[in-house]
Parts: sequence; structure tokens; C-alpha cells
Amino acid sequence: MERISDIIESIANEKGLDINEVKERVKRALINTAKRVYGENYEYDVQIDSSKNVKLFQKISIVANDDERLQEDNEHFISIKEAKSIDSGVDIGDELTYELSLDNLGRTAAQTLHKELEFHIQRLVEEQIFNKYSQLEGQIVFGTVVRVDEAENTFVEIDELRAVLSRKNRIKGEIFKVGDVVKAVIRKVYADKKLGIKVELSRTSPRFLDALLKAEVPEIKDGYIIIHDSARIPGERAKVAIISTTPNIDPVGATVGTKGVRINAVSKELNGENIDVIEYSAEPMIFITRAMSPAIISSVKIEDKKAIVNLMSEQKSKAIGKSGINIRLASMLTGYEIELNEIDSNKKSNNNDMAKDLKALFGDL
Repeated sequence: MERISDIIESIANEKGLDINEVKERVKRALINTAKRVYGENYEYDVQIDSSKNVKLFQKISIVANDDERLQEDNEHFISIKEAKSIDSGVDIGDELTYELSLDNLGRTAAQTLHKELEFHIQRLVEEQIFNKYSQLEGQIVFGTVVRVDEAENTFVEIDELRAVLSRKNRIKGEIFKVGDVVKAVIRKVYADKKLGIKVELSRTSPRFLDALLKAEVPEIKDGYIIIHDSARIPGERAKVAIISTTPNIDPVGATVGTKGVRINAVSKELNGENIDVIEYSAEPMIFITRAMSPAIISSVKIEDKKAIVNLMSEQKSKAIGKSGINIRLASMLTGYEIELNEIDSNKKSNNNDMAKDLKALFGDL
């Protein structure tokens, strides 16, 4: 079985696998082959010695001299008396091992071993790919479009696999053709029993916006600015809440960039998606007020997970936004159900006039 050690090194080098992992999979393949050749009910072990020789052993359990199992099964059990004659240091409950050979068992055993090796190495490759891309979830990847099917699923070649960008994960109006280079975020990685490892890409996820901002804004990449949360209606508008970890950095200014150069670069990648950048506040009323921008809010009242937003009537259309997009994004970003309450501008004006009259009469109290 000396040639097996060469196979192990060859597989590890060719597929970029850890040699110890390959050894373990080869051991499993050998044990499964032995079970098919010698019998399913026996216990087997595989060892690789210091000279890289691979050896297969059958295990046999040591039992008491009067154990009834000796009469029924002398392949799995050996008496302590007989075992002592082989190795004086053993005791009841220990195991003896007998070396077996697969070299002279013919073509059937060789074919079985080949199939077992192929299966276990393929599983190891898939596990490595799965672990690699699972760690990349939420990160940007680049790939080349190799196929677009009838359902408008775009298949993108990324290193050693093909990922899929489905129609629902594309920004509305985007069309890709074979040869295009696509930038997207890894949305999900999962293992399919029939199809193997599947990597799902997205250009509509808020995580794609987060990843683009991280790539474009050094202060975010370096941790001086943290993205607290973001919300998107892909291709139309987005809101992102950020916070600075140092008082020396203006988070909104740094993220937007001089003359909007940074945020515009991100918007361009998102097919012109408008992006509102606001500073996060741990105080819900302040956070909601900022999230409702560009509307000017008079006050906010919190009732459990509902926020009653008071505003002047002329601000209502801005608060709602086109097709309700502004209030929807503000709700998504803050996690509050938002209810608008109009304030009568005449009533407010009268209240202000009354306050002025009282102040004229009594001064500051």
C-alpha cells in the first residue's frame, strides 16, 4: 500500500488541500473499501507510519476465556489466554489488530477504493469551498457572467465556482450579458445534496450598500465610523445610519465626501440610488427625527414600538416621500411604526402670539 502515500500528497498539492485532512479522508475510503471486501461487521483501522507506508488493520476484541461470544464469533473476539500468547501486555477489553492487504484482491477492490477516494475527496473539496465562502457572507466579490437562463438568473464565475444572481436580487432595470463583470455581495451560502455548494449573490441587499460604503470610505474601513444600520428600496432610495467612534471625525461629512464624491460613487454603482446619510442617536426621538429627513419634524412621541411624529402640514409630503418611500425607509431604519400627525400652522401661530403677549406682560418668569 506504499503508493497510497504518493496519492495523498498528489491530491493535496493538486487541489490545494491540507495534507492531514486528505489523510483522514483516505483512511475513511480504505476502511469503507475493507468493509465491502472483508465484511461490514468487522472493525478496521488505518495507520500511516513514519516511512509513509499505509497499513490496514482489522481489530479484534479481547474477552474472558469463558465468554460465550467466542463460540459464535471468533472473527471479532479472542480469548485473553490466546491474546496473551500474542502480546503479554494486553488485558480483557483491549483490542488486537491484524494487518490486512488490499494489494492482491483484484480489480473489484481497486475500483471500489477508487470510487471511495473520489467520493471522500470531493466532499472535502466541497467542505473547504463552503467554509471559505461562508466566511465571505456580506462581503463584495467580483465575477464574470458566464450564462443567463430563461428565468433571468445570472450565473457568475468566481474563482472555483459559479454563483447565481437571481432576478429578485438584481436592481430593477439591470440587465447583464455574458462577459460582463459583476460586483455583488455574497448573500447566502448553502449546500445542496444534488447540486453541491450554492452561492447566492445580491445587489439589492442592504449589506451590499454597507460593503460599498466600507470600500469607498476609509474611515468606515478603518473603524472610525460604524454603520449602525441601513435600509434600501433598491434602485430608488436608501437611508444609512452611522456613528463616529471619535469626536474628531464628522461621520456624515466623511461618508458623503467633498462635494459628495464618495456617496456619489456608491450611488453610481447602485444605478443612481439616492442615499440619505444620517447620524445615529441612541435616543429614539432624535433618531426618528433625523431618519425622517428631509422633512422637518416638530416633535416625536414614542408609544412602545410606535412613533407619533408631529409636523407642520407643509412638511407632510416630504415626510411621506414619493409613493411613501421616505416614511417606509425611516420605519425600516429605526424599527418603529411611524404615524404622522399634522399640526395646524394657524394654531401654532396663535400659540406663539399668546406666548409673546404673556411675555410682554409678565416678562421672563
